[in-house]
Amino acid sequence: MEVLFIARKNDSPQKATMRELMRDYLKNNDISIKNGTDVNAVMRDMMSVLLEGALDEELDEKFGYSEYDYRNKNTDNSRNGHSQKTMHTSYGNMDIAIPRDRNGEYAPQLIKKYQNTVT
Repeated sequence: MEVLFIARKNDSPQKATMRELMRDYLKNNDISIKNGTDVNAVMRDMMSVLLEGALDEELDEKFGYSEYDYRNKNTDNSRNGHSQKTMHTSYGNMDIAIPRDRNGEYAPQLIKKYQNTVT
């Protein structure tokens, strides 16, 4: 069964873009949605990408510059990779990469320390 993502009349521009992205994602990765388990797998992947992106943005805001933009760096602290964390969601368990800073000063707000569930 092929999932159709046709733009709808009342879609916001953001929702129309999301439909197009999802259609391309499923098509380019040869993913077919056959049951609820398939939907959960795609939703888990989407959620992890969204969370990791938001966490990276949090760190960008804390440092005042984006990754690889060293010319605008005004701090002696810097990024220091990521730590893996398993989160429990309604879509199942997922691993996400939590960014770290060299001085250990960064405390994520979206997913707090010791938090292991996202609903």
